[in-house]
Amino acid sequence: MLAVGLGHYLTVAAILFALGLFGIFLNRKNVIVILMSIELMLLAVTINLVAFSAELNDLVGQIFALFVLTVAAAETAVGLAVLVVYFRNRGSIAVEDVNLMKG
Repeated sequence: MLAVGLGHYLTVAAILFALGLFGIFLNRKNVIVILMSIELMLLAVTINLVAFSAELNDLVGQIFALFVLTVAAAETAVGLAVLVVYFRNRGSIAVEDVNLMKG
């Protein structure tokens, strides 16, 4: 029987973080994809926190992971609200059009 160890969790977190980075750098045209990529990166960090917390038998990492998830949820809510307002004003959410907001 194969035991799931710390290395497996770190591998999954590294893959999720790399996917988030690729999503940000390869797709710079869609703001929603960029926000989802940031969420993937935060999820990878949360997996690392929980994995190390369980490995070290310390609850501090798991508590901090809850704070990271709370910040991620708030970032998503605020980001989507800004996008909705921006779309209503401009009719597009393309990243190139954000430069028009400079005053």
